[in-house]
Amino acid sequence: MLLLKKTFTIIYLLMVTTLFGQNKNFQIADGVINYLDLFNSSDNPNVSCYRIPAMATAANGDLIVAIDERVPSCDDLKWSKDINIVIRRSSDNGKTWSPIEKIVDFPLGKSASDPSMIVDNITKEIFLFYNFMDLDNEKDVYYLHVIKSKDNGKTWSQPEDITPQITKQEWHNDFKFITSGRGIQTRSGALLHCMVNLNNGLRVFGSNDHGKTWFFRDTPLFPADESKIVELADGSWMVNSRSNNTGIRHIHMSQDEGKSWKTIEEPLLIDPGCNASIIRFTAKADGYNKNRLLFSNAKSDKDRVNMTVRISYDEGKTWSEGKTIYEGDSAYSSMTIMDNGDIGLFFEKDDHTENAFVSFSLNWLTDGKDTYKKPNK
Repeated sequence: MLLLKKTFTIIYLLMVTTLFGQNKNFQIADGVINYLDLFNSSDNPNVSCYRIPAMATAANGDLIVAIDERVPSCDDLKWSKDINIVIRRSSDNGKTWSPIEKIVDFPLGKSASDPSMIVDNITKEIFLFYNFMDLDNEKDVYYLHVIKSKDNGKTWSQPEDITPQITKQEWHNDFKFITSGRGIQTRSGALLHCMVNLNNGLRVFGSNDHGKTWFFRDTPLFPADESKIVELADGSWMVNSRSNNTGIRHIHMSQDEGKSWKTIEEPLLIDPGCNASIIRFTAKADGYNKNRLLFSNAKSDKDRVNMTVRISYDEGKTWSEGKTIYEGDSAYSSMTIMDNGDIGLFFEKDDHTENAFVSFSLNWLTDGKDTYKKPNK
């Protein structure tokens, strides 16, 4: 099976094809550079499934993907005594990947879930967040952890519990979690991320000292399940939120660094109530010719299908119809911009049996209407 996958990958890299392997629903068109299934439980009989993808580009250009290794079952954190965080790394823009490496592995009865990352491009550190539970001693009590890497994901620090810094004491027994996927670094250097309390709303949290200490903005956002934050060109913050049972996304905007927010429905972005990804591709402030945002999700108002990537040129006011990456069963996704300017997408595919990495160019995404160019410096 592994040999077959490698053979297809080699064939594809030698000649651009419109169909990958034997999966008739996965149409690979010109400009899609690579497709690989990075985590598949059928390759490991001791793992029930891999879930909850996260991806980031390290300061040196390496790609890092992280995901839950769910051992006894595919259940979420509060129902599983053995979930670990595993990663793979690529130093060639996703063409080849390191073996699976377990970086968070507690004794049986303690589990870690829902990885997310922020890359600090000033200090070159990577922050990897996850949610922790001791099911034997404090079942249903969520703790929020972070680990750090100073060498582009090769080694990682011991876990730090940041729960007291980004939550309230009275939330001790609440269903709370850091949203999976990724956070951001603002132009000023601040680190920002999203934390959900399902009883009490979403809060933005972050750090102004490169992760030495953490703050949170105690202004709740509704509706907002798993969400992502981006900084807009004018410096304002925008949170793009999963909104269950509505069929669309919701947008929260702040012009005062999270002290107050304006919430609007986003009917252009239909959604089945699923985690998604929104990232900045380019900014005029960085010397590029256009401001560009990217958004990926299961583009459907009911079912987790039709993984699609869209682009916005007006800071999220309007969005393209997007390009379908995969028509079939699709769920959580995470995007990054690779060192060569291509777009990387890591997503759950076919009821979590596969966790696919694909990469493609801006030219392909826009049907030749837009091309990535490095800024003149």
